[in-house]
Amino acid sequence: MKIRCEKNVLCDAAAVVSRAVSSRSPMPILEGILMRAANGRIDLFGYDLDMGISTTIDAQVDKAGEIVLPAKVLLDIVKKLPGEFVSISVGDKCLTEIKSGVSEFAILGMSAEEFPEFPSIGDVTDFELPQNTLKSMIDQTIYAISQTDAKPVHTGSLFDVKDGFVKLVSVDGYRLALRKERVLFDGEMKFVVPGRALTEVGRLLDDSSDDVVGMEISRKNIIFNIENYRIFSRLLEGDFLDYNAAIPKGSNVEVSVNTRELIEAVERVSLLISDRIKSPIRVKFIDNEIALSCSTALGRATDTVNAKIEGGALEMGFNNRYLLDALRASQNDEVKLQISGSLSPMKVVAADSDAFTFLVLPVRLKTEI
Repeated sequence: MKIRCEKNVLCDAAAVVSRAVSSRSPMPILEGILMRAANGRIDLFGYDLDMGISTTIDAQVDKAGEIVLPAKVLLDIVKKLPGEFVSISVGDKCLTEIKSGVSEFAILGMSAEEFPEFPSIGDVTDFELPQNTLKSMIDQTIYAISQTDAKPVHTGSLFDVKDGFVKLVSVDGYRLALRKERVLFDGEMKFVVPGRALTEVGRLLDDSSDDVVGMEISRKNIIFNIENYRIFSRLLEGDFLDYNAAIPKGSNVEVSVNTRELIEAVERVSLLISDRIKSPIRVKFIDNEIALSCSTALGRATDTVNAKIEGGALEMGFNNRYLLDALRASQNDEVKLQISGSLSPMKVVAADSDAFTFLVLPVRLKTEI
């Protein structure tokens, strides 16, 4: 193989593809990027048997061929090369020369024959969403994906498509995040995409673009087509939480509040909380005011926020991080907090739509002395 291409183009492509490369694997080939050159282009592949990313860049191909190069070494070298263009040639026994300007490197690659192919996903259902819509949905729900393997299916987000809507749902046992959008799709389907794959999809999406993201969904796998990139992922199997049953249907107290003001107040009283010194935040809803307080070994903090409160007075306790995550994910100037009781999940919803619903479970408070 012998090719020449723009350094920055190769660097950008390798950086994205490398995110699907295994950092430590009993199979060294999975720690590399497959480069396949032919017909004026280079195809790049990264794959760790669970997720894969591929892309194509233009190049001058003097000799077609393929090679697997260590991802970290390749990326580190290309980033530091001085020239505008880079030349890569593969000789005997996979010895690969990389040249740019006055810099030259010789590194040992691996035979492409050992690199696993992406699985054939068989019959697929095609599904589409605009980039900005999918990015917003991922950004507003990914924080609630479970970070433990207690129930592996909850380490991903559920796509529930039905009745002309798609719902994206994440749960982790302490909170729930649901985002809903209308779609032009007549069928019904449910599938769970791993959080790691959704993170990479979100990184590639442009929140200012309404270009379409194509999804190819089979029984066990999914492929996201985002401009010049393809992200392959296995789907998660198992019984996802019945989220409709988990969301309270009514509320005894409804609070309308400026989101930024409440976030800043929670952040202030959280200054006395750390990974080493933990304590819930007390939240009192009374007399059109939200009173927040926190007591730890470091001291005590109090703060208040004006709000419109309908219903009786109520006091609850919350994990500060879980409360902040939900408020920040709302992306709205004003939110409504809907509460059934002091030990019931609190719903965070948009003030003027049903586009999202976040649940935050309260913490049982000790009686203050």
